[in-house]
Amino acid sequence: MSYIDGIAASNGIAIAKAYQLVTPDLAFEKKPIDNPNEEIARLDKALATSKQELEKIKAHAKQEIGDEHAEIFSAHLLVLSDPELINPIKDKITSENVMAEAALEETANMFIEMFQNMDNEYMRERAADIKDVTKRVMAHLLGVTFPDPALIDEEVIVIAHDLTPSDTAQLNRQFVKGFATDIGGRTSHSAIMARSLEIPAVVGSKEITNLVSHDDMVIVDGLEGKVIVNPSTDELAVYKEKQANFAQQKEEWAKLKDEPTATADGEQVELVANIGTPEDITGVLANGGEGVGLYRTEFLYMGKSELPTEEEQYDAYKAVLEQVGDKPVVVRTLDVGGDKELSYLDLPKELNPFLGFRAIRFCLENESVFRTQLRALLRASVHGNLKIMFPMIATLEEFRQAKAVLLDEKENLTGEGVDVSDDIEVGIMVEIPSTAVIAKQFAKEVDFFSIGTNDLIQYTMAADRMNERVSYLYQPYHPAILNLVNNVIEAAHGEDKWVGMCGEMAGDPIAIPILLSLGLDEFSMSATSILPARTQIHKLSKEKLSSYKDKLLSMGTAEEVVEFVREKTE
Repeated sequence: MSYIDGIAASNGIAIAKAYQLVTPDLAFEKKPIDNPNEEIARLDKALATSKQELEKIKAHAKQEIGDEHAEIFSAHLLVLSDPELINPIKDKITSENVMAEAALEETANMFIEMFQNMDNEYMRERAADIKDVTKRVMAHLLGVTFPDPALIDEEVIVIAHDLTPSDTAQLNRQFVKGFATDIGGRTSHSAIMARSLEIPAVVGSKEITNLVSHDDMVIVDGLEGKVIVNPSTDELAVYKEKQANFAQQKEEWAKLKDEPTATADGEQVELVANIGTPEDITGVLANGGEGVGLYRTEFLYMGKSELPTEEEQYDAYKAVLEQVGDKPVVVRTLDVGGDKELSYLDLPKELNPFLGFRAIRFCLENESVFRTQLRALLRASVHGNLKIMFPMIATLEEFRQAKAVLLDEKENLTGEGVDVSDDIEVGIMVEIPSTAVIAKQFAKEVDFFSIGTNDLIQYTMAADRMNERVSYLYQPYHPAILNLVNNVIEAAHGEDKWVGMCGEMAGDPIAIPILLSLGLDEFSMSATSILPARTQIHKLSKEKLSSYKDKLLSMGTAEEVVEFVREKTE
């Protein structure tokens, strides 16, 4: 039994076998062979196993993302059956008397290089297919596990260096009971997705992939940020009791599911949820969400080989709007770049992608992609209470340009006889300090603000939130952050506009009293944070908290802020 410390990223206790989601070592030592027929038999077995896996993945993809996008796996299956590839491998085994691994590697590399050097783009793409498929076959020849998140069909805890958004998009929610990763913090994508999936997670453990083996029994304690590997019988009993106690606590929170979110002195605020897919709405409604404060639309673009069509996007937006009825749904337009890459867009490699060509910057330069999304949103607007939000806005000119494209598409659709709602609020995410500083100017033109604290904090403190060495500077309660948030809220209220917060800070128990004191109107968070937040807000007095506002804004350190809040609210 061993203990691994990390960062508690998503509440709860998970107990299951470990599933190592890491690229296996495919290195091998060349050895002489005695029987070429045995090597060919090994190759045939590896090919057959790979085919079975790809058939399952194709079926899963067909169900999750549709026939068109599942066709990439049809191409992979064709590669596995292509005599132009398979026969040369077998010929090499028999004629050169080499092991199957060596024959596969040499033949595959020859074809990959040949296709990569062709002028035809379609043929160059075949190189990637061959590379993907032969890695899978090689893994089976070597007897190592080839990770396929889409094929998980038993209860597991995923162990990974990190989880990309495309990794998490493939996970089967029914079976993945928890995450544990080497890197990351509470605001990393793996942590956010864990909360969205409502599963416990511990991140930033530094070396869990080296300390946990495939199929080890693992406990993930998302309450205290610990992972227990191969626990003793006694330890297992302790954690099963802890798991049961947490389930009981959730039942208590659930009693507030249909209650309005009001402070002890009757001041109402909105508690809404951050989502990534239409499927997330089930969790939002089950947790008493009063709408959607952030729909991260980039997940529509991930795990695919090409951009989603207007019709695909329309169906997704319509599904969300219809499920929540007349409750508000704030949709963020495409936010790619930074750590959210789309392979088919061929975005340039940048030294500092978080400060580079991303989000609204990409959309304004790739107007056809932007217009397709806006048309889908506008068409879906008649099915509910839609609000559109532009991300990464740094200047008034960017907002004006983005809004002009939106209005142009609205006019085009109206001209085509398509119904579009006349009641769509258009706002921006405030995640760049320059925008927070001149919030008064923005407040005259936007309909609302939504403060994205995950990026606002890292940009203000000049500290990459994914960098463990400067993680101490990622300080949500730092007075500089509180003053920027206050500036945005005051500017908006001066123009009778509302302000939400969609960063992870919105669901933080220490931050909630501070944000109430500053006058935040809407708190958007992971669905699982809603009921605990509502419970907390019910016990707080808005009037009393407001009297602490000046004191909080004048403090010098985050530590002073935290100490003061605890003293006044506990």
